[in-house]
Amino acid sequence: MGERLAGKRAVVTCAGDYMGPAICTLFREEGADVVADERDLTDAAAPATLILEAGHVDILIANLSTPADLQPVVEIQDEAWVGAFDGMVHPLMRLVRAVLPQMMERRAGKIVAITSATPLRPIGPVSAYASARGAQHVFLQHAGLEAASHNVQINAVAQNFVKNPDYYPEDKVDGEGFQAFLKSLCPTERFAEGSESAELALFLASENSNFITGQIIPFAGGSAVNV
Repeated sequence: MGERLAGKRAVVTCAGDYMGPAICTLFREEGADVVADERDLTDAAAPATLILEAGHVDILIANLSTPADLQPVVEIQDEAWVGAFDGMVHPLMRLVRAVLPQMMERRAGKIVAITSATPLRPIGPVSAYASARGAQHVFLQHAGLEAASHNVQINAVAQNFVKNPDYYPEDKVDGEGFQAFLKSLCPTERFAEGSESAELALFLASENSNFITGQIIPFAGGSAVNV
């Protein structure tokens, strides 16, 4: 057990999904008081209610995901397009908007969003999903710029090929189809463990990353380039 987050209160959204389980486990091991929240954040009032109930928040992990539907552009349904933004973009803005004032007032705080490397390198017909993830990135870059002078750091882990219950569950990644897909796109030719991505989130949530803000950091086995 470490102490890298000793005395810190961390709110992890959608804690049972995507990277929530791995992050909650590691953050607790490193001494954080983790608020593992699992509520649906698509309701406009839910993000602010979460932050209000949490009270003092040192670290916000915005862990948000929706299905990456395989749909060519000419077949995109409005429901899929709007759903991607409702599930990932709007809650992210509302969470940051709600928690940032207290962090700015204290001149201390970390916001880490777990996003996707898909906008950094197109890999297939997932334009609705990738567009929503890209919108997250632009928002975080601008929010990070605004927060920087208040000693609040906002960054994103833009990942792909990481084992997680939403996109790459452990019981499927060993299949021949997944392995062929992986080797065609990922230079490391392997899936990362969730704990590896959680380590990057931990670094960005710790006091060791105070000079990093507004960054979209690829974590995708060399398959993505941050431009």
